[in-house]
Amino acid sequence: MLAEIILIGGGYLFGSLPFSVALARLSGLDISQEKDLHTALWHQTSKKSAILAGAVDFFKGVIVILIGSGLGISSTAVAFSGVTTVAGQMWPPPYGGHGEKGNAPGVAVVMTLSLLYGVYWALLSLIFFATGAALKYYYERRSTTSHETKDGDTKSYTSDHPMALSLPLGMLLGFIVAPAASWHSKGLTIIAQAFLALLIIIVVRRLTADLKADLKKGNVTMRMLIDRFLFDQLLER
Repeated sequence: MLAEIILIGGGYLFGSLPFSVALARLSGLDISQEKDLHTALWHQTSKKSAILAGAVDFFKGVIVILIGSGLGISSTAVAFSGVTTVAGQMWPPPYGGHGEKGNAPGVAVVMTLSLLYGVYWALLSLIFFATGAALKYYYERRSTTSHETKDGDTKSYTSDHPMALSLPLGMLLGFIVAPAASWHSKGLTIIAQAFLALLIIIVVRRLTADLKADLKKGNVTMRMLIDRFLFDQLLER
């Protein structure tokens, strides 16, 4: 019992390690002004930094699960240690509970638990994750233009493209598919329950991030909540 508690609590603390925040600060970014650190690193610093940050966040969702499984801890504790790892990234204590979106470790948790416990139907969620990311990358490249300055330097500008919203939408659909599809696998029911818990915290984070600021402005409407739920942001109309 003690080992299970340590694993689940350790998952939260491990997920809250602020690697992306530290990398962003070292790169000179003002994290208080950035809604998505991975996107900010990609466009404002270097693609290598963004890829490194994404890789570290992804493996957060793998390492704790593999440690728990390797130590022979119960599947319940192992599964929910993945959920708490994602929760740690979204609500880290060092930054007043304001963290990141949880997508990268969330995807890793779905992949790792599905493969580890043979819940293969849940891997269908990867189609939505990958499609959303690919569409965003493709259309962002199409909307990027270069401009030569007077000094002869070349600067690139990326304009917002509607298809960039395919990423948060694809992530949402993937996290919905994971618990639904896992019920049809021969794996453990607890894995489906963990995926459902993962979906719930993803949605809660989307609906509540910066909610206090919106409440002060009187901007909380059904349309705003739908935007947050589907696209993890408010859309300009």
